[in-house]
Amino acid sequence: MEDQKDTIEENNELFEHFRVVADPGQSLLRVDKFLLHHIPQISRNKIQNAAKAGNILVNEKPVKSNYKVKPHDEVSIVHAHPPREVEIIPQQVALNIVYEDNDVMVVNKQAGLVVHPGHGNYEGTLLNGLAYYFEKSGQTAVDNKYGYLAHRIDKNTTGLLVIAKNETAQAKLAKQFFDHTVDRTYVALVWGDIELAEGTIEGHIGRSLKDRRVMTVFPDGEYGKEAITHYKVSKRYGYTTLVECKLETGRTHQIRAHLKYLGHPLFNDERYGGNQILKGTTFTKYKQFIHNCFKLIQRQSLHAKSIGFTHPVTGERLFFESELPEDFKLVLEKWDGYVQYRQFNDNDGTTG
Repeated sequence: MEDQKDTIEENNELFEHFRVVADPGQSLLRVDKFLLHHIPQISRNKIQNAAKAGNILVNEKPVKSNYKVKPHDEVSIVHAHPPREVEIIPQQVALNIVYEDNDVMVVNKQAGLVVHPGHGNYEGTLLNGLAYYFEKSGQTAVDNKYGYLAHRIDKNTTGLLVIAKNETAQAKLAKQFFDHTVDRTYVALVWGDIELAEGTIEGHIGRSLKDRRVMTVFPDGEYGKEAITHYKVSKRYGYTTLVECKLETGRTHQIRAHLKYLGHPLFNDERYGGNQILKGTTFTKYKQFIHNCFKLIQRQSLHAKSIGFTHPVTGERLFFESELPEDFKLVLEKWDGYVQYRQFNDNDGTTG
């Protein structure tokens, strides 16, 4: 079973790494000096970089390093990645780097690779692999030799992931995600025949009140955060449908939760109930067919196909696209064959 912390599909929120409230008797003091007094073993240069990246907040708003802290001010430092639970140890991990320059990288992530160390997966993650890559390629260590995550995808979701290589790039990329100016397309195979050729799924997403391992849609917005997913049918297989999803927001498990809410869980998505036969016949041959499909793609059928964003330094618009991984291709070939088989039998007057 995947661990709760290792099933983060997407989450473009900022994580708080430090917070302090100024005393009632606090005299006016530059925020960089204020933080130097309150955070042990931190350099002035690191604080300055955080301020330039927009990662120092006072009363929830970004400030420059010369901001004067006043009594009762709430001062915090935030980043797009959660605080590390462990030191990132350089480890050799297979990385499919499709683009890299001095500021950003784009990686085509394979299934089974956890992005960030967490409970149950402290080693062998993407960040461990980046630390090793930076070290071996002679690049300057970046905040303990790893890049800055601008977003994340789930352990068993494949596809494109953009990574910043410095705080400024990370902050600018994070803002693009927050402003919904990053173009992201996913390919998903779902259970059932989706009624509409295209549509939009809206509904706040938050952790289930019954099972903290999964996310639930709260259509009335009483819990969770706003989430919007646009979808378009690419191919119909009768009992399953291939769809293309475009994210307007980026919440944890957004596509998986939204499609289940629509009544069409991802094919073989164990966490959201897609690893059971939800549509189809009761024939033994069909059951065996589905079992064989599950063996081909032993994970949720979701792939981050493309990503487009504005380069945080040059301002150039970049776009990257990736092919479906082999397991996804094979299961689609299986469904293509099944559809042809059914059509042949129907035309022949037989039943399948």
